[in-house]
Amino acid sequence: MVRVGIDVGGTFTDFVMADVESGALSYFKVPSSPADPSIAIAQGTQEMLRHFSVQASQVDYFGHGTTVATNMVIERRGVKTGLITTKGLRDVLAIGRQTRPALYDHGVGKPEPLVRRQYRVEVDERMDAQGRPLRDLDDDELARRVRELVAEGIESLAIAFLHAYRNPEHEARARRIVERVAPGLHVSISHEVLPEFREFERTSTTVLNAYVAPRMQAYMERLCTRLEEAGVRARPLTFHSNGGLMPLATVERLPVLTCLSGPAAGVVGSTVIGEAAGISEIITFDVGGTSTDVSLITGGRPGFTSDRLVAGYPVKMPMVDIHVVGAGGGSIARLDEVGALKVGPESAGAVPGPVAFAKGGTEVTLTDANIVLGRLNPRALLDGRMKVDRQRAAAAIETGIARRIGISVEEAAHGILRIATANMSRAIRAVSTEHGHDPADFTLFAFGGAGPLHAAEVARECGIGHVLVPHEPGTMCARGILLADVNRDFVRTQLCPLTDETWHTVVDVLRELARQGDEWLADERVPQARRRFHFHIDGRYRGQTHDIRVELEQALDEGSARFELAFHAAHRAQHGHDNQAHPIEIVNCRVQAVGLVPKQTVAAVPASPAPAEADLPATDERRVYFGPEEGWLGTPVHRRERLLPGMALQGPAIIEEMSSTTVVLPGQQASIDTAGNIRIQA
Repeated sequence: MVRVGIDVGGTFTDFVMADVESGALSYFKVPSSPADPSIAIAQGTQEMLRHFSVQASQVDYFGHGTTVATNMVIERRGVKTGLITTKGLRDVLAIGRQTRPALYDHGVGKPEPLVRRQYRVEVDERMDAQGRPLRDLDDDELARRVRELVAEGIESLAIAFLHAYRNPEHEARARRIVERVAPGLHVSISHEVLPEFREFERTSTTVLNAYVAPRMQAYMERLCTRLEEAGVRARPLTFHSNGGLMPLATVERLPVLTCLSGPAAGVVGSTVIGEAAGISEIITFDVGGTSTDVSLITGGRPGFTSDRLVAGYPVKMPMVDIHVVGAGGGSIARLDEVGALKVGPESAGAVPGPVAFAKGGTEVTLTDANIVLGRLNPRALLDGRMKVDRQRAAAAIETGIARRIGISVEEAAHGILRIATANMSRAIRAVSTEHGHDPADFTLFAFGGAGPLHAAEVARECGIGHVLVPHEPGTMCARGILLADVNRDFVRTQLCPLTDETWHTVVDVLRELARQGDEWLADERVPQARRRFHFHIDGRYRGQTHDIRVELEQALDEGSARFELAFHAAHRAQHGHDNQAHPIEIVNCRVQAVGLVPKQTVAAVPASPAPAEADLPATDERRVYFGPEEGWLGTPVHRRERLLPGMALQGPAIIEEMSSTTVVLPGQQASIDTAGNIRIQA
């Protein structure tokens, strides 16, 4: 039997297949199909199974990461959505926090709410802050409002009442009325999507869930159908933003959880592989076709956050803390109105793609620059399955950039590379230096199709001395999916001072959330022996507006004193100080329910080269441009599969494999460790 992990990117869809008995991994990659990602997934699965002579019936596990929901929000391709809220809160989406995205840039505005004002309606109901009814819900008024929205063509409905996180009775009644008045209409209610206080974030997250849910459900149905037609019977699990997997039913009901799905999988995989390599302080560096995603791992644990923006819209969900910038292989390079060279954030994506791919692309990209400079294979990628045209890319750089500013083609291409390196380096500093961490204390863990291509330059720019490149880094996110468990977070706002008396209530809430999590795992048929629960509390000093998450590693019955010490330590670690004399408030209680999935942990190197690689030479040579000081150098080009543990290389060197290319700069040294990882001393 085999297990399959898939990550859908903007340019490529990546596959990793694990043999359950031997633990050997196989890697595959196909161009994405942005109009319908399920097409590339199904076709790529069939091609991969044929390529490695595996029967579809042997697939007993199928996990995939997707940015379908995120892309729908970015491109405004969700369905026509309505909102029903408490009287007086109609404009909460537009008012928000009254903060500007860029304080001194008056040209930057907020995105328009996903629900137009005429489709945001109020009903006369009210709960107080303790969840006690002040004004009962008028069922007839609600039914009339629903009929009006349906008549306007609403396809999905969000319901967010004031203080529903304390008492969801009115929201539950409202949903029953909607189901009676408009059967078949999708409904998202806030106490199920996000049972936390802060009306703006809770309403925004609920609306976003409603906005993407119908089309996400249609996508999942198409994916299941196409996989069944391909002979795969395993029901797909979907990776979500907090580093775990969700079954189909949960994804269809709560698609908002899949924001940053694929990048989070890469961080999970990096944590596991880093632990096996004896590395606990890591900066992940994931460069794909459209973006660079970076994250900080300290003490062998990735960072998490509950406050993120997706295309400018607040999403308050537990997720791996990832910083994203618009710099990837498909990033478009152009001259702005004053003749300055810019790279990104716009991307050519999979279609039309870089000029060198000859798929209709006419705008120069970072990939074109790397091909012209000889850093990427100037003839073909994906082990010969994707032909490239270096002359076409060089001509586009010459006419679009070099000739217009009076420099050579290689100088223009290298300028594109330097600007991209600066953009990527800023992302590294955003998660390290800006939070009090010295990048020199970390290892740069490079993956994604273009991560190893740029890692050496970025490490040198940021003062990072060590780079690790896993095997087949272009499929790292897909591999991370095979290293993840099924999980889901349960949360309840408590808002109370920390005392010995309130601690008993907090413990009761945590146990109730654990009971809900246990019921969910039972519904998903997770055996009792594979169920785990992780407890967290969000706390803050009285008077603060934002909180810190603290993990409870000890038994809940040990009292509040242990949590108090842990909170002070967490505040000191995050902000550089604490105030042990100041009262603490409990904000949210959280429980993560985990269903352990059997998996191979660190297997990396294929048992034998893929058929397309068998006849390729171990070492080749080509001229590569390394900047105005070194110029063009004859550079050895190595096949990754031929580099055995213990081998060492002196830069300059190029290391090629199916999913990525690693560049070792002049003066740097690279070695292969016992697990097959490339270690570069930058």
